[in-house]
Amino acid sequence: MEVLRKQAAAATAYEIKVKGSEILMSDRLVNIIVHGLIRLMLLLPYDMRIVVFGKFVAYVIAPLAGYLKRAETHVMRIWPDLPARRRKEIARACCDNLGRTMIENYSGEQLQTIAEMANFVGPGMPALEKAKANKRPVIFVSGHFGNFEVPRRALHARGFDIGGIYRKMSNSHFNTHYEQTMIGVSGPVFAQGIKGTLQFARFLRSGGMGTILIDVRQGGLPDIDFLGRPAPTSPAAADFANRFDALLVPYFGRRLADGKHFEVVIGTPIEHGEKSEMMQDATNQLAELVTTYPEQYFWVHRRWRG
Repeated sequence: MEVLRKQAAAATAYEIKVKGSEILMSDRLVNIIVHGLIRLMLLLPYDMRIVVFGKFVAYVIAPLAGYLKRAETHVMRIWPDLPARRRKEIARACCDNLGRTMIENYSGEQLQTIAEMANFVGPGMPALEKAKANKRPVIFVSGHFGNFEVPRRALHARGFDIGGIYRKMSNSHFNTHYEQTMIGVSGPVFAQGIKGTLQFARFLRSGGMGTILIDVRQGGLPDIDFLGRPAPTSPAAADFANRFDALLVPYFGRRLADGKHFEVVIGTPIEHGEKSEMMQDATNQLAELVTTYPEQYFWVHRRWRG
């Protein structure tokens, strides 16, 4: 049961949380407002939609909800010597990327078209093609960087069926329609929990491919170094890989300079071995991208201890 509990904590999707002294509304009212805004945005042409919603999140929602301040605080924690102006730029761009990612993921068919245009870079594609040919299970590890749904969509267009585990949002009203942005994209997705973990395990055992987001802070998890700071990190991806002899490979959807298109980074496959070393390798590959393109990381997450 303990192993299952840890594995069930492996994957997540980014969350909008409204609580405490921030915005005191019922879940139902929050859903009405946010979902209504999303539906309004979907009436706009795709290119305009992602720009407008990105700016709205960066300049309206993020300051009100405290996301902008939180993002800047986290950037300062990692890079304390960075000039204040640069910290603010990264925090604002992070919130813009958050907004773009959210509305993109609600724009299913149009995002799929964009994802299919993405170029693939990185050393991991030959190993991935070999695993597919041999029907070997594959676990993709990724993080809250760029748009983390783009790699799954891009690979699906190349004949890869990729499922995953997701964490339900605390707002059940919002979660009802949020789930639809993941279902039917590629392979099956499973809700976090013991039942979902068992289903995911059976899926891998049959030769399936699944995604786990590794940069999620939860209590009771061991620390992994992330950008020079200890960050609680689930070993579930390494557990699954070792147990089912699955290829473990990082992948990421990096947003290009035009703000609309992407490239898919297929990282270096991770050798099986001690779980903490495997997860450190995966985390290091994420950290390398975050260091190079800090504006694309979701600094709004409470990722580190303290």
